Amino acid sequence: MSYTEKINEVIGGADVTLFMKGTPAFAMCGNSDRALKALRRAGASVTAIDVLPDPQIRQDLTRISGWPTIPQVFVKGELVGGADIVEELEASGELEQTLRAKLGDDYAASQRDAQTVSLA
Repeated sequence: MSYTEKINEVIGGADVTLFMKGTPAFAMCGNSDRALKALRRAGASVTAIDVLPDPQIRQDLTRISGWPTIPQVFVKGELVGGADIVEELEASGELEQTLRAKLGDDYAASQRDAQTVSLA
């Protein structure tokens, strides 16, 4: 299976997907860590994908999303944005509203630690 197929499968199958540099346990980029923390503060359960093992992951992701930078956050298959946008949405309460609208009012009840998926 190609990275493009794997990326589309994860985006389509996970409620909240974070493509990041590193893992939730060991973020390798301040922006990736900021996005993860904003999602956690909003109560989201996150499926994280480390883009560092193979540059092709990032290239294919950018082709799919049209977004050139990492991190990238998707909710129910829709690109939300990167660290700055996710933090702004979290600060204004819009991130929680988006999560509630797309995942249901009880989305935070199923909160779990971030799950890391390897594409490489």
